[in-house]
Amino acid sequence: MAKVTVDGIEVEVPNGVSVLQACEAAGKEIPRFCYHERLSVAGNCRMCLVEVEKAPKPIASCAYPVADGMKVFTDSPMVRNGRRGVMEFLLINHPLDCPICDQGGECDLQDQAVAFGKDASRYREEKRAVKDKYLGPLVKTIMNRCIQCTRCVRFATEVAGVPELGATNRGENMEIGTYVEKALTTELSGNLIDICPVGALTSRPYAFVSRPWELRKTDSIDVLDATGTNIRIDARSGEVLRIMPRTNDDVNEEWMADRGRFAFDGLKRRRLDRPWIRKGGKLVPASWMEAFTAIAEGFRGKKLGAVVGDLVDAEATVALRDLMAALGSTNLECRVDDAAIDASRRDFYTFNTGIAGIEEADALLIIGSNPRIESPVINARIRKRVVAGSFPIGFIGPRGLDLTYGHDWLGEGGATLAALAGGSHRFNEVLRAAKRPMLILGRGALTRGDGAAVLAAAWQIAAQNNMLQADWHGFNLLHQFGGQVAPLDLGFTTGIPADVQGLWLLGAEPGGVPEGAFVVYQGHHGEAGAARADVILPGAAYTEKDATWVNTEGRVQRGRLAVYPPGEAREDWKIIRAASELLGARLPYDSLDGVRARLAEVSPAFAGAEFTPHGCTDQTGPAGDVAAVSDAAFTPSVANYWQADVISRASATMAECARTYLPQAAE
Repeated sequence: MAKVTVDGIEVEVPNGVSVLQACEAAGKEIPRFCYHERLSVAGNCRMCLVEVEKAPKPIASCAYPVADGMKVFTDSPMVRNGRRGVMEFLLINHPLDCPICDQGGECDLQDQAVAFGKDASRYREEKRAVKDKYLGPLVKTIMNRCIQCTRCVRFATEVAGVPELGATNRGENMEIGTYVEKALTTELSGNLIDICPVGALTSRPYAFVSRPWELRKTDSIDVLDATGTNIRIDARSGEVLRIMPRTNDDVNEEWMADRGRFAFDGLKRRRLDRPWIRKGGKLVPASWMEAFTAIAEGFRGKKLGAVVGDLVDAEATVALRDLMAALGSTNLECRVDDAAIDASRRDFYTFNTGIAGIEEADALLIIGSNPRIESPVINARIRKRVVAGSFPIGFIGPRGLDLTYGHDWLGEGGATLAALAGGSHRFNEVLRAAKRPMLILGRGALTRGDGAAVLAAAWQIAAQNNMLQADWHGFNLLHQFGGQVAPLDLGFTTGIPADVQGLWLLGAEPGGVPEGAFVVYQGHHGEAGAARADVILPGAAYTEKDATWVNTEGRVQRGRLAVYPPGEAREDWKIIRAASELLGARLPYDSLDGVRARLAEVSPAFAGAEFTPHGCTDQTGPAGDVAAVSDAAFTPSVANYWQADVISRASATMAECARTYLPQAAE
């Protein structure tokens, strides 16, 4: 540890940290543009100048290591003059766009120009003009504003793993862009907007829409993939205008996937905003009372079942479970993709190392999953671990996939999996030599006919290759959506018999609904489920309710209501509670707190304890015959990243992305 004095304050910091970090430890604010905590040090903006005793000139604190006994001054006349001079240079060519810039009000350049710059400029020459670059349908460029901090270049290369941005020319002619003009091929491109300290990179869908001080900001959780990304929903006049990530180092750090960030325009299209009932073969509008009466008549004396979809919150799920139980039914299902998940133990279907635990692992086996598509933020965490060094990765799946990091392709399918389970594959030696090896099994790999055998084989690999330890659980199942884990916790795995006569679909698409069955569809978007239904009940989307979600690692998180549902739509648990009155099976809770108390009663996972990674004390595996694994190749479970759920399929922005990145979507 080194003792450093900053403006008379002595702090003790680890050897090797930068002077900037030491200053922050002392509570001093150091301006910066190029420096970012999660990127490599560039040291090219020079805004972070400080004075060090006995140094002949100011030093760039972001790139200067501390030394024991060092004395640093952050507000001396030398420092003030140096920062003012740097700011003057940065503003030489920066246009006076503040009144029309989408970054206005939350711009680092604005804030630091006021705090650390001069109140006048000596330059009268004309400013240079730079052609705007095309980076795709999500990121808008106004390159006249660029100050060449290179944050975007470093993010694309280091975090996203797509080295497609860079600088061309030198000096005053330097420009940032793609070397050949094309859309960025990353599912994390929206993060470029967040890290740009000026208005050079902004959101194309959000362009000229609103000012930050006009927005009502609500903390919530993204459910369009299973990462559980912490988000902030910005809304105005009852409409979601943008979604941004919040920092949570244990889950998403400060990154967010593009689908969760930009698909929100799908929340106002194709919405179900009033009840409907089928009369004479046609769906007609109805009142809530008429809809509930029709359900009571349609369900009377019939064998019932309930299916929960991929984007449903835990409160609605437990309410539907209780309603079915009160009606005498235990036919419950949530595996709408037919994934052969064994829910008898929680560690059979969760990401047991935790997302942050990826950084502790020293070997990885990926089975039938493409993390780059299924969970871009988790994939970025894997890449972060790869960049740190000494992290062998084995991959079973389609050959030639670009995961954004190097990996050892082991084979395409079941034959390789069986060899690993039998201990005869060369990669077994890599796993056995590791102290904390881990395995990621894609949920899509369990949707095959031999899904149960694949699950059992993956567990056997974990058990035989040092992954299941008392203080380390290296078996991980990667889900695809934010509503897939909670129903497993709540017992929606008993299945739907073929002779069911009444079916309640809660945000689920019909799969093999028996002919003549009476179908209730409850959800927020009308797709195949609504078209098949006899009664439609309009529910609320994830931005429109206070709700509990469980991510792929089993972490329980809560989202909050940002806007109200459209029309007559209501929160899902409230709809089920109201329906229970007319169905003669009144549920015993009337408030959100009551539902959450019931959640904790049904499953200990909802009792409020913080998530902690755990070990494995029982190596008994899930049901399934390892010998039954077929030789068939694993195929991608998400063919179209941009339109993988009902919200993104309704989004015009995601449709444009699909046309841009998927040639077949443009045909």
